[in-house]
Amino acid sequence: MSLPDIVIDTCVVISALRSQLGASHQLLLKVGTGLFEIHLSVPLLLDYEQVAKRQCGELGLTPRDIDDILDYFCLISHQHEIHYLWRPFLPDPNDDMVLEVAVAGQCGNIVTFNLQDFRCCEQFGVRALTPQVFPQEIGEIK
Repeated sequence: MSLPDIVIDTCVVISALRSQLGASHQLLLKVGTGLFEIHLSVPLLLDYEQVAKRQCGELGLTPRDIDDILDYFCLISHQHEIHYLWRPFLPDPNDDMVLEVAVAGQCGNIVTFNLQDFRCCEQFGVRALTPQVFPQEIGEIK
């Protein structure tokens, strides 16, 4: 049986770094544990980096901490080259960037707080789920 494939939206990564109490943080703790596979592209990774480093002080992290986290993501993720063949599709170009990784990686899921922004992604065979719902989908939370 193959593992679920996901793309994690930047808002979920930042939420996970902001607080250890939420579902986002619990999801990031499970990255690399064999429960699911994450997918990345260079543009998406750079978005994680830009937003996280801009908020370093608020997150209580140093730029080096963020580099270490992102290096780990690179180590364990499936990485995809994006060719921008059908942009724009979603109203926000940053959301297109997330959807493009999901399509390139044939991922079934995008984990995001912005469900409304991804409401059209079903036509690509991709569902948008919150960090609270995704663990339920894979049987981590009953």
